[in-house]
Amino acid sequence: MKLVRYGATGQEKPGMIDAVGTLRDLSAHVADITGATLGDDGIAKLRALDPATLPAVEGNPRMGACVGDIGKFMCIGLNYADHAAETGADIPEHPILFMKANSAITGPNDDVVMPRGSATTDWEVELGVVIGKAAKYVSEEEALDYVAGYCLCNDVSERHFQTSLTGQWTKGKSCDTFGPTGPWLVTRDEVEDPQNLDMWLDVNGKRMQTGNTKTMIFTVAQVISHLSQLFTLHPGDVISTGTPPGVGMGMKPEPVYLKDGDVMELSIQGLGIQRQNVRADD
Repeated sequence: MKLVRYGATGQEKPGMIDAVGTLRDLSAHVADITGATLGDDGIAKLRALDPATLPAVEGNPRMGACVGDIGKFMCIGLNYADHAAETGADIPEHPILFMKANSAITGPNDDVVMPRGSATTDWEVELGVVIGKAAKYVSEEEALDYVAGYCLCNDVSERHFQTSLTGQWTKGKSCDTFGPTGPWLVTRDEVEDPQNLDMWLDVNGKRMQTGNTKTMIFTVAQVISHLSQLFTLHPGDVISTGTPPGVGMGMKPEPVYLKDGDVMELSIQGLGIQRQNVRADD
């Protein structure tokens, strides 16, 4: 099942994509797609609906982030061995965690706005994991039972802010519009193996990133289990699980970064496509 949120910013409505790709409205059944509706029981109720009985949405409305009212937006750094190598970083002993401010979250096709003076804004295609029920002290073996579903994320990053402004990576990860999420949340029953998903990202039609989640250093289950030892993961929390090689800062002989007018397109197998126009802030 593919769950979406559509409509103007701040006025998104819940929906689903049916088997032939038609957007169907879910407003008569749920108020929104949030942690409150993403538990096993909530998803079972939505799955029991006959999509043909739901109103079809006309036109081509804006897609919002596929999860509303996200509690925590967590990101795992250097989680692909080949990406760590391109940045010259050591393989981490434990998952590297940083947070992305919720104010960075946008729809999958909204503009990405580079902060004033930015010359080092970068791209990162990532698998997003949406938590469906509270997880505390869970084992790796049971970790995936706590997943509501998966989505596509672009962990947009301002590298100067991230590495040179003293402090944690959050500074370079949390700029407004730096968290495109969606277009849809695919429930976990439709993702047979989250550790075998192809992924790619293009800039201006040129392939920059090509990868597969099988090269993760820490699997989705390992990440969930690890974080749950530290704090409770709540329904509606999102974990962005790292990026494969091909980011701008790793380009040789010189880094390549986004500029005003660029277009990013990215996808993960089964999770849809994002497309963002890049523009400089006024």
